[in-house]
Amino acid sequence: MKEPTKILLEEKDIPTRWYNIQADMPNLPKPPLNPASKKPLGPEDLSPIFPMDLIKQEVSTERWIDIPDEVREIYHLWRPTPLYRAHRLEKALDTPAKIYYKYEGVSPAGSHKLNTSVPQVYYNKKAGIKRIATETGAGQWGSALSLACRFFGLDCTVYMVKVSYHQKPYRRSFMELFGANVIPSPSEHTEAGRKILAENPDSLGSLGIAISEAVEDAATREDTNYALGSVLNHVLLHQTVIGLEAKKQLEKVDSYPDVVIGCCGGGSNFAGLSFPFLQDVLSGGRKTRVMAVEPSACPTLTRGKFAYDYGDTAKLTPISMMYTLGHDFVPPGIHAGGLRYHGDAPLVSQLYHDGFIEARAYPQRAVFEAAVTFARSEGIVPAPEAAHAVKAALDEAVACRESGEAKTILFCLSGHGFFDLAAYDAYLAGELEDIEYSPELLEQSLAKLPQVE
Repeated sequence: MKEPTKILLEEKDIPTRWYNIQADMPNLPKPPLNPASKKPLGPEDLSPIFPMDLIKQEVSTERWIDIPDEVREIYHLWRPTPLYRAHRLEKALDTPAKIYYKYEGVSPAGSHKLNTSVPQVYYNKKAGIKRIATETGAGQWGSALSLACRFFGLDCTVYMVKVSYHQKPYRRSFMELFGANVIPSPSEHTEAGRKILAENPDSLGSLGIAISEAVEDAATREDTNYALGSVLNHVLLHQTVIGLEAKKQLEKVDSYPDVVIGCCGGGSNFAGLSFPFLQDVLSGGRKTRVMAVEPSACPTLTRGKFAYDYGDTAKLTPISMMYTLGHDFVPPGIHAGGLRYHGDAPLVSQLYHDGFIEARAYPQRAVFEAAVTFARSEGIVPAPEAAHAVKAALDEAVACRESGEAKTILFCLSGHGFFDLAAYDAYLAGELEDIEYSPELLEQSLAKLPQVE
């Protein structure tokens, strides 16, 4: 009997708790440091921009953290998300591998980002905050936060990386539809933005720059807090609903992955899918390979340095131990704007450093080629970011065809590409270029890492 294509759960199966991998890691990341004093960060350092509930989640080592009922009620709008068995793709690749993908593009915002924007805004609302400032690259995070702010009645200001602001105008339209104020970054609205523009009036922007602007905005207004869509521990925690659901769905068909794959910019969707499976690896019960996939134009894990660095360009955010390309590294303007971040989540970085996960980097033309193959087989257009995971999954499936191994491959299709059709136009017209990072600029950027004792 053929296995079903779509594996569904019921609303009652939405997780009631998030999984905190910090409870099971053999080595926790080194503590983040205050950017001014370079001393270990305390709650008082974060309280000007984060509510206390999120600060507690950031440092918690409890394995399970309850999901508030108010958050689960909104999760019901789109969760549980479907898990698909990619029968048509397997046939097209002539592979003995089983390929599954967890599709987060069914959320109202079109990606996984709503999994954390809802609880973040909930906790801010609970703390009496009236307004949220944030950054966004390709726009998925800004879309999710603008929607969550609308659900809870908060104002939202989004600093959108300038290259993506112009590449993806309908993302901006989506955010504005839900009431957000969207500003191309770098901008004249903040001291950080003005400084960048004075040095480079034609700056394409970066997530590091946009983070600086949003943090400055939040820190200078009492009614405003900051929200981040990736990197931080509490963000990765919220995303584990993805992997927790996927485990239940695979149990329904008596399957378990040999390989778990996610695209990786800051690390949120990658962690969200993989951490519940890594729990089994860390306990010694499984040998699953876990793979983070990034663009070769911004190769943080594969070419970066494991070191303390600022999370933003203006040095306003905590100094974190992570893989980094340097806080003032500005990646080329590739279409996977959500993966153009100079650093990676400290939790992901520590796991990579300790050998529990692996990493792979691809140029964008190969990524779009894989995305087209996937779309023509499965009927879903992947976001350019998610297409990196597609590319790695296809490569793993082809390797199975060549070796004859019937592995089980699971990847996160973290969002749809309906707002990215201009990029697909460029690819189909043969106009999409592979843009590599500059080794010279990388060397210059890494030379500016903070000096920490």
